[in-house]
Amino acid sequence: MALYEHVFLARQDLAQAQVDALAEAATKIIEDLSGKVVKTETWGLRSLAYKIAKNRKAHYVMLEIDGPGAIVAELERQNAINEDIIRYMTVRVDELENGPTVMMRKSDRDGGRRRDRN
Repeated sequence: MALYEHVFLARQDLAQAQVDALAEAATKIIEDLSGKVVKTETWGLRSLAYKIAKNRKAHYVMLEIDGPGAIVAELERQNAINEDIIRYMTVRVDELENGPTVMMRKSDRDGGRRRDRN
């Protein structure tokens, strides 16, 4: 089986519970096609570099997937249909990252800098 990282951006006006429901729906699609979600990370509401579909911010969610390539095709098809998802990207990786991803560690680093300034 192949390893993938799938990131999607959900609209800014969604509640966190709705974003979690989107992640659960993606997990269900993956598991129905005999794949496995190794890790799910919610990166939170972040600013976008430019407006996408009249949104200046978006909820970021990343899924680490272990499964066949058919999973990616179905997952991306479902994301394209869903109006709450404004962007998505899936990348095949050689190995999955152990521990928190760079995005999660970045917030820890930034928090340390802010404390040093005061």
